[in-house]
Amino acid sequence: MSACRADVPFRRIPCVDPPGDAVPRTPWDISGPIMNDAVFSNGRREPNGFGKTRRFCNVLVMTVGRIIETPACVAEGAAYLADIEPRFGHALELTGTVPLRLRKDGFPALLDAIVSQQVSVAAADAIWGRLKAAGLTGPRKIKWATDEELRACGLSRQKIRYARELSSSGIRFSALRDAPTDEVIETLIEVPGIGRWTAEIYAMFSLGRADVFAPGDLALQEAARILFEMEERPSEKLLRVQSEAWSPWRGVAARLLWAYYRVAKDREGVR
Repeated sequence: MSACRADVPFRRIPCVDPPGDAVPRTPWDISGPIMNDAVFSNGRREPNGFGKTRRFCNVLVMTVGRIIETPACVAEGAAYLADIEPRFGHALELTGTVPLRLRKDGFPALLDAIVSQQVSVAAADAIWGRLKAAGLTGPRKIKWATDEELRACGLSRQKIRYARELSSSGIRFSALRDAPTDEVIETLIEVPGIGRWTAEIYAMFSLGRADVFAPGDLALQEAARILFEMEERPSEKLLRVQSEAWSPWRGVAARLLWAYYRVAKDREGVR
């Protein structure tokens, strides 16, 4: 049995009733929250209590994948990676146990990721510590705070704007827990200041998605360069393609590469 939680493959949701008695067969017939990668079967009618009927379908969704919840999940993924790629096995010998790196989801986690953008781990730790001490880690507190208060914590003018955009975004963080990973990322990058790296970090660390990678991360690029003996640091595009071979454990591959970066560079590459 896997150490990680997998999706329940079927969900029962109401679907838009097509003309006649036809059973819906395409994702565009869905009226529920799932909008992609759906296969319909066994459609039937049930009363909705208002003198009409609603069609219910079994929806097969395979886009969330495994959820990392415990160190056993990471160990399982690391063993898989070491088996398919000897260099990962070498890295694992040097790093020892790969960190779990899970954190709570919600607004503070995403704000924390914004704080971490384009600054060192030490600088991000210091800024986040000041925000926590000032009680400025919630959406309403960010809305009410003055620019001077946020700047005193170490946020730049640009990140103050990003923090305020996030506080006004209306994201339903609880809904992201069951959303397909692609949908999570697309939802998050609609907010100004949240790019693909930030969204991928959130999906990986706060939602525990096992098959998410962040190829735009400089520490991952540098770790890959050293481990795979590349002449130069791989681009985001190249590393994204390379990481496809590490599915369905790309999230563990990222954790292992960050751990390897710590060994190779004697400093942390991610918070």
